[in-house]
Amino acid sequence: MDRLNGITAVVTGAGAGIGEQICLRFAREGATVVALDRDGASAEAVVRRIGEDGGAAHAHQCDISSNADCGKALEWVKRELGGVHALCNVAGIVDSGTLLDADEESWRRTMEINLTGAYYMCRLFVPLMIASGGGSIVNIASVAGPFAVRQRGVYSVSKAGLIGLTKSLAIDFIGDGIRANAICPGTVETPSWHERVNQAADPEQALQEFIARQPMGRVGQPEEIAALAAYLAAPESAYMTGQAIAIDGGMTM
Repeated sequence: MDRLNGITAVVTGAGAGIGEQICLRFAREGATVVALDRDGASAEAVVRRIGEDGGAAHAHQCDISSNADCGKALEWVKRELGGVHALCNVAGIVDSGTLLDADEESWRRTMEINLTGAYYMCRLFVPLMIASGGGSIVNIASVAGPFAVRQRGVYSVSKAGLIGLTKSLAIDFIGDGIRANAICPGTVETPSWHERVNQAADPEQALQEFIARQPMGRVGQPEEIAALAAYLAAPESAYMTGQAIAIDGGMTM
């Protein structure tokens, strides 16, 4: 498929999991990918895979909780690529427990990465996207945003805020050719998810509880989220904006 030919796409959290698969999928469909991750080596590894498959990609170390880092990424894109047509805010962390369990540092760090980082990226890159003739913003939220999930207090708030950011961008910049949509996954098999399972007192029980949340009887795969992201970035979704789309194995059905 080549539905992303001619598109320059910036992806945060690109070094693993959903972000990695979005980079790979976008490149296979013809996009030039800018892979951003706070672990620069992980981003470079993804870019090498893309290059081996004949795709075009560039890696940069970027901590999206730093406005300065995000600004450096913007300046590189402007200088080297000229424009941008898709922005995927994927980077995020999961804080477990209720709001009462969360201390101020947990709240601050979760908001900085899950919400403020997306704000920095959008505030910096939307003007360039407008100058490039418009484009698509795809924010990776969670079903914990619109519906809330037990023992995910701070995380749920951050993802609800990300959905609000998405809708605000969609309504304010629709006249400038900007579309913004949020993807709300259920449980997805990523390295960070495996880490949470393995850190549980009883990993096998934790695994079964995660699986049981989805009526389909399985967790999602990062490639499935990437497929939806590719659709939202492509011209074929041109009539869709301001939406929070659940892809959750029936979890919120």
